[in-house]
Amino acid sequence: MKKILVVCGNGLGSSFIMELNVKKALEQMGKEAEVSHTDIATARTEPADIYLGAQDIITTLDDGTRTIVALENVMDIEQIKAQLSDKL
Repeated sequence: MKKILVVCGNGLGSSFIMELNVKKALEQMGKEAEVSHTDIATARTEPADIYLGAQDIITTLDDGTRTIVALENVMDIEQIKAQLSDKL
């Protein structure tokens, strides 16, 4: 099962809401994944198959080895589904 790590600046409110939206998107897609949330500093050391977050934050994790999903609108479930569809 793939692991999706939802990342925000502090790992608190916004990443938790994004985590819920990712879970809802996965359910609508009929897909399963382990989903958790954290802050950007912890994400640098935590292994995951997919790192997902707001475009302005998540791109700092792009080191060429990670699968990054950068969202323009972190609340848009349709965008989340579109970005994840080819990565699961």
